[in-house]
Amino acid sequence: MTRDDFYLVLDELLELEPGTLKGPEVLKDQENWDSLSIVTLMGISEQRFNVSLPAKGIAACRVVDDLYTLVESQPAA
Repeated sequence: MTRDDFYLVLDELLELEPGTLKGPEVLKDQENWDSLSIVTLMGISEQRFNVSLPAKGIAACRVVDDLYTLVESQPAA
């Protein structure tokens, strides 16, 4: 998975046009970033990226790049 692939997944999850997210966007400022999107991201990460994301890890993320770093740092499931 590349960084751009991950951003495209988040674009889709947050119902944004493909290519919208670039990395420095603040998550809490995204209209569709809520508890449902967090749970959905956890499921997508297991299916598409073969990693399990800890809820506490996601909660600690402030910007889109933080999420990417979290995904990249997790061992494959």
